[in-house]
Amino acid sequence: MVGINLEILTPAKLAYSSNVKAVTVPGTIGSFQVLVNHAPLISTFEIGIIKVEVDDQKVEYFSTSGGTIEVLNNKIRILADSIETVNELDIQRAKNALARAQERLAKKSIEKIDVTRAESALARANNRINFYEKYFNFVAK
Repeated sequence: MVGINLEILTPAKLAYSSNVKAVTVPGTIGSFQVLVNHAPLISTFEIGIIKVEVDDQKVEYFSTSGGTIEVLNNKIRILADSIETVNELDIQRAKNALARAQERLAKKSIEKIDVTRAESALARANNRINFYEKYFNFVAK
């Protein structure tokens, strides 16, 4: 099979490396897909889900908090701020983060808080919870 070499890296590790058929990432103005022989590209991406089509039968999903993607000569390099599979996700930690972010935002009128940071934490927690709820029964077995 002619494919695309995909590497997903975080600041801490090489999280994924394989030849794949297609990759869909949550772009800044909407999701976009990279297929074989895609034009060269460097782009940022947002909080969301990365879908990796390994072949016609196997699809893998990752929750991400954003990052950068580079596409060149059938090689994709994703530099993600964070990345996790549904099996790696700690749902209780995500729910705790959601509660903390909601609490901070509720107090923004009486306490000095970094609203942008709290809103970003809220978005990341919501993404992780939605990812878990959507894909846990689908891929965790």
